[in-house]
Amino acid sequence: MGSTSLAISLDAMGGDNAPDMVVRGADIARQRFPNVHFLMFGDEARLKPMLDALPELAKVSTIRHTDSVVSMDDKPSQALRGGRQSSMRLAIDAVHAGEAGACVSAGNTGALMAMAKFVLKTMPGIDRPAIASFFPTMRSESVMLDLGANVQCDANNLVQFAVMGNVFARLVLGVQQPSMGILNVGAEELKGHDAVKVAAAILRDVPLPGKFVGFVEGDDIAKGTVDVVVTDGFTGNIALKTIEGTVKLYGHWLKQTFSASLMSKLAYLFARPALNGLRAQVDPRRYNGAILMGLNGICVKSHGGTDSYGFANAIGVAVNMVQNDAMERMKQDFAQLMAVPGVEAVAAAL
Repeated sequence: MGSTSLAISLDAMGGDNAPDMVVRGADIARQRFPNVHFLMFGDEARLKPMLDALPELAKVSTIRHTDSVVSMDDKPSQALRGGRQSSMRLAIDAVHAGEAGACVSAGNTGALMAMAKFVLKTMPGIDRPAIASFFPTMRSESVMLDLGANVQCDANNLVQFAVMGNVFARLVLGVQQPSMGILNVGAEELKGHDAVKVAAAILRDVPLPGKFVGFVEGDDIAKGTVDVVVTDGFTGNIALKTIEGTVKLYGHWLKQTFSASLMSKLAYLFARPALNGLRAQVDPRRYNGAILMGLNGICVKSHGGTDSYGFANAIGVAVNMVQNDAMERMKQDFAQLMAVPGVEAVAAAL
């Protein structure tokens, strides 16, 4: 590796279609980011023939052999105890050892979170890591967190998520002054449980870049009312799956509509260019790559069922975070947060 190269460690065996999807995704990412070197952790007997068929990728890749794999059915505690030599764990270890700037895995989400938290530890000022990702809206793109790592959260957790989301919006979405809102059952200040009310009171006085607008509702997610949607993992995961299901529902309806009759099939021929553009805009592969925010290292979770194009985009998120020095900027933001009078006392009391 040259002095200007950036190393990314890959869990080459994680995901429904691994390792083929991972290798081909890395090849797409290689063309986008020519300065990246890949450390591929997995079965060398399967990986080497694939790299031999992609000589340009082989030049910027190193295989680290292991035949141990974390399955999608493994419980986090089981993976943590028995997966020390797994492709997932070794990819995380490479980040901790400084061999890689970030790791990417499409494997078991619970196991990845457990391993990453155990190996990398949380950053100062952060109690729990959060899963953050971005998605299209009517206005542009927004980030939402937590998406499932923390089912129950207190006010302090929500404040920390807001800081993480603020950093994500600036680094990944390029929004220098992000607007932030807490997902609630209504926009009025009196609505919601104590955790969201206390978190909102703290965030109104936090000197973060951008603006805290208060509470937002479920329909504000798709509207793009704010750049950062803050919520607990239980609510966030349900909201995300609801959005994904709604997109599939409308796709199903469109398919039925344009195949209902000869006239509708002819109408499809005229509408196809516009529909292709719509399909590309809502393609979930474009938005693949959720970050485990709040750790002392960058770890990106790819959707387990994605293809090579989606996995390449997850690698792109990792590269973007490393190149923009996300870790240092997040530490600076938390230092600002804890410097606000009363914040530390409120956080300690929760």
